[in-house]
Amino acid sequence: MLATIKILWNSLKMALLELKVNKLRTFLSLLGITIGIFCIVAVFTVTDSMENNIRNDVQALGSDVIYVQKWPWEGGPNAPWWKYRNRPEPQHKELKTLQDKVQSASAMAFAFSAYGKKVEHDDDYMDGVEVMAVSHDFDKIQQLQIVSGRYFSGSEESADVVIMGANIWEGLFFSADVALGKEVRVAGRNCRVIGLLKKKGESLLGGINYDNSVIVPYGYGRTIMDERRFGDPFIMVKAAPKIPMEQLKDDLRGALRAMHRLRPRDDDDFSLNEITALSSSLDGLFAALSIGGGVIGCFALIVGGFGIANIMFVTVKERTNIIGLKKAIGARRSVILMEFLLESILLCLIGGTLGMLIVYLLILAFGGGQSFTISLSAGNVIFGVGTSVVVGVLAGFIPAFFASKLDPVVAIRSN
Repeated sequence: MLATIKILWNSLKMALLELKVNKLRTFLSLLGITIGIFCIVAVFTVTDSMENNIRNDVQALGSDVIYVQKWPWEGGPNAPWWKYRNRPEPQHKELKTLQDKVQSASAMAFAFSAYGKKVEHDDDYMDGVEVMAVSHDFDKIQQLQIVSGRYFSGSEESADVVIMGANIWEGLFFSADVALGKEVRVAGRNCRVIGLLKKKGESLLGGINYDNSVIVPYGYGRTIMDERRFGDPFIMVKAAPKIPMEQLKDDLRGALRAMHRLRPRDDDDFSLNEITALSSSLDGLFAALSIGGGVIGCFALIVGGFGIANIMFVTVKERTNIIGLKKAIGARRSVILMEFLLESILLCLIGGTLGMLIVYLLILAFGGGQSFTISLSAGNVIFGVGTSVVVGVLAGFIPAFFASKLDPVVAIRSN
């Protein structure tokens, strides 16, 4: 056993020495493996990161939240847009009725917004700001990360107060300590800053961009914006604990149809939208990206595998005399086979490591920002290493088997 270990160890040292001596041959042989592992690991890393970011976005926007709106989120060129256009807008007065009738909900909030507004402080201003007017329970449904200050109190439904997104208060005041408590003008009206939101970044699912928004109480917001014309109002409904989303949708549908006095055969004149529906629609895209990247990587690995097999055949040819001497002094066929398999696996591991190192360096250089974070997971690293080992075994088996079958006398006498 000890002799076998020594033979294998010496073979590994000899393989490393040959890699060092034949630099160009080694580089060309490892190039295919490096590109293949890079393609596969890079695609899986990007798709996994996108999936993780979307899951985080779904959690932040509310995987257990239904949005009652005029327009559906899903559609296409054949959708009956004329029918949707004639639907009524959700109204604030419907909120109280839904709260009384829908017992499967834990919280509800009404909201509308207007784009392109101006927020001013002294001579400074931020243009193109989204102003959101929300009812009191909005913070129970959306995860508002307030870094300084507070949310609206129950008595501030119509108060002239505002919560500012990160890009807004950073642009006007540069500092959270300076911004809190200051007077600003929102759409030409004076407001007092009572809260500042943490920088979040844009969501891959779209939705509300809090960084470029300010939030005001509903009662105050309707005095500076026209919710009926450009507000796109909606009602957010959060499911109670352990309540299935289908049950909540059924309860909402029944209550809304009764409120709108729809007959049994009438179509719904409202949409019940879910964030999870949007994220599910992207699963096919991620699967296609993974398959495409996998196919490209497999072709590169096949080319790289042939390169490794070629260098192993050359290695066997160059070391035929040594193989004959080893077999003459008692080395078994299994030891010779394992010796060259280990060399092939070592070559592929070096190429695979280089491919994963390139992925890691690219992540460090272009790893995304606040809105999209890319990370190389341990699972993808293990997958890359495992793939390298498998390719090494497949590419090196035939040369190693050929070496183990050599006749020692013929091998020693060969030139």
